[in-house]
Amino acid sequence: MKKITLLTSALLAAAITSGCAQRSVVQYGDAQAVETTDINFGSTDLQKIANQMTDSLLVSPVIGNLTQNNHPVVFVERIKNKTSEHIDTESITDSISTKVLRSGKFRFVDMTRVNAVREQLNFQNEGGLVDPTKAVQFGRQVGAQYMLYGNLSSIVKSNQDKSDVYYKFTMRLMDLESGIIEWADETEIRKTRTKQSIGW
Repeated sequence: MKKITLLTSALLAAAITSGCAQRSVVQYGDAQAVETTDINFGSTDLQKIANQMTDSLLVSPVIGNLTQNNHPVVFVERIKNKTSEHIDTESITDSISTKVLRSGKFRFVDMTRVNAVREQLNFQNEGGLVDPTKAVQFGRQVGAQYMLYGNLSSIVKSNQDKSDVYYKFTMRLMDLESGIIEWADETEIRKTRTKQSIGW
């Protein structure tokens, strides 16, 4: 009788546990919604930086003059991460270059794919498998006239009650022939987290 009681109790406990088990639910969210999970660099910060820098570049009178009668060729150097966090700066670089390209004011060369392009040109011209009259020839690519580059840095402070992180993002557009900086701007983000007491 004691064994039956123990077995019944165990089965009842298992049924209650399985009935109270949590299920995960996956939902789509708004990709533009403000992210407040923590104070580390997040999607909202990336969008804010990309939008502000691109808007500043495109409305600059200097850029208006440069792009009035032609579409200069630009290459975008990957944003340098000078923070203590692991931040995917390639995503920031991609967002900025995509928005600038969509403006129709600039044309781009992708320096991150130089090795892949070289391999393909070697294959077409030296592999013997491609019709020579249809192979893309070496030495005909267009060189960039300008370089767009930037840095992301941060200052982090914290104590027992509060954490504070300050981000500064700086971008510049350089004329590669003269070395002149034609445009520069920066934007800042400050985020704080305060510990709250729970209880009476």
